[in-house]
Amino acid sequence: MLQFNHFNFNVLDLERSLDFYREALELTPVAEKNADDGSFKLVYLGDGETGFRLELTWLRDRTEPYDLGEQEFHLAFLTDRYEELLERHKAMDCVCFENPAMGIYFIEDPDGYWIEIVPAEA
Repeated sequence: MLQFNHFNFNVLDLERSLDFYREALELTPVAEKNADDGSFKLVYLGDGETGFRLELTWLRDRTEPYDLGEQEFHLAFLTDRYEELLERHKAMDCVCFENPAMGIYFIEDPDGYWIEIVPAEA
C-alpha cells in the first residue's frame, strides 16, 4: 500500500496560521506533536472529508521568513462552494491571483504559501 498522508508548510507564527486556515479553509487540528525540549511543534490540519492532512511546522528558534523560491508549488482545494469562498477570501484580502479563463484563483497564507481554489464543476 502507498497513499498520500500529508503536506508540510513551515510557519513563523503558529497561532496566526491556525487562525488563517480555520477562517479561510475551515481546516481544524486533528493531531499534534511537541518536541520534548519545546524546539518545535507540528500541528496537522484536516478538512473533515478526506484523510489528507496539512502539517504546519513551527520552529521555536526561527525568526526569519522562509524562502519560498519562485512559488512554483502550491496546494489545491476542490470546492462546491466556489463563489462563497471567493467572496470570503476577497473580504479577508488574501486573494493573490485570479484566472477567470481557467475558472480558478489562489489565496496566499500568512507565510506566503499559495493555495489554489478549484470549483468542483471544473
